[in-house]
Amino acid sequence: MTTMIEIRQLSKQYVLRREASASPTTLREVVGRAWNRRQRQENRSTRQDEFWALRDVSLDVQQGERLGIIGRNGAGKSTLLKILSRIVEPTSGQIGMRGRVASLLEVGTGFHPELTGRENIYLNGAILGMGRREIRSRFDEIVAFSEVQRFLDTPVKRYSSGMYVRLAFAVAAHLEPEILIVDEVLAVGDLEFQKKCLGKLQDVGQQGRTVIFVSHNLAAIHQLCTTGVLLEGGQVKQKGAVAEVVSSYLNQHSSAHTTADLRDRTGRPGSGGVQFAWARLLGHRGQPMQTHSLGEDLTVEFGLEFSRHSFGNPVQLSVLLRAADGTPLANITDRDERFEVSSQQTRQTVRVRLSDFRLYPDTYFLSLWAGSDYADQTYDFAEDCLGFEVVDGGQLTTRRLNLKAGRVFLSAAWTQLDGTPDEPDDAPPARG
Repeated sequence: MTTMIEIRQLSKQYVLRREASASPTTLREVVGRAWNRRQRQENRSTRQDEFWALRDVSLDVQQGERLGIIGRNGAGKSTLLKILSRIVEPTSGQIGMRGRVASLLEVGTGFHPELTGRENIYLNGAILGMGRREIRSRFDEIVAFSEVQRFLDTPVKRYSSGMYVRLAFAVAAHLEPEILIVDEVLAVGDLEFQKKCLGKLQDVGQQGRTVIFVSHNLAAIHQLCTTGVLLEGGQVKQKGAVAEVVSSYLNQHSSAHTTADLRDRTGRPGSGGVQFAWARLLGHRGQPMQTHSLGEDLTVEFGLEFSRHSFGNPVQLSVLLRAADGTPLANITDRDERFEVSSQQTRQTVRVRLSDFRLYPDTYFLSLWAGSDYADQTYDFAEDCLGFEVVDGGQLTTRRLNLKAGRVFLSAAWTQLDGTPDEPDDAPPARG
């Protein structure tokens, strides 16, 4: 297999200058400070801090590989993409790249604001090294994908950020570069367009082209990419199958706890009329839960504290469930079960029992929400305050459950009928 990108000992250093003396207060001081800076004579009053955004990064990316780069903010992800896109020069190290590179790092990168969408398609294509005939052959596909037909002859400076992204992505993906680099910019578009883009990126990889994708959306990384790289402090912490890298990242930063004291937990939104004091998870026998098997009951128990201003006011409660990659799975509310917690006492305990809980083995997180009766005001929101592991199929199945196949286990009744029944009159024709 052909290696499309070779990175060897790549490093990028930034120098942060910080004024050590007080800010100038007179015109004379302002002029003197500017003159000294121009002459580079401020060594005594300026402190220089070295910051390594990348340090000795080495990677090989193969043809057709869809590489997802993950890591916390400041890990060096965007710096690496800017170096690969030749926007930023590295401090040291070497990069070898084969083929044309298209980058989508920021909204409108490579677009001229005074030119129309039509003109920018041809301009962007020319920058990517495409001939006019090649661009023309793809023009209709680009316009259809971007969905900006009505505004094609409008200067792009009048486009919204979503329209910018649509057109920029359509150009980059349809002009067939050998290497396509995409940053978190897709988060600007609406949900339907993001799905459309992820589908296109999968098609690009299946056509033998190389995709490098950076996102904090781990569900998108897991869906799109075949290989993952975890960056930490500007260095490669791990590279391998995307599922293993994502799992390692989640385990490293997991805050999954089956009990939580919430009285002193800060940074929670809400007016505070009602607050969660504590929360815990109970197993199917009512015992404190450590792990969970598919099909067992699960109970969420939490304490509520009401302020004196909240007495007598209806309160709505919700338990929100999400997967480890951030995918929302359920919003369980008391109103669905016609339950109403009493607000006549300052302290209450509420228990929510989830029977026959059937989620595939993985890590899951629970958030607690309390608000006004019509959900127009939040009293308290304890995000991801509880977490738990589903470890196996329990009594329901012994087969290995793969998250790529789904998340919810369903039982079904299978029946074999004797003979061959007649086809219904409205049956569609069989596909050959």
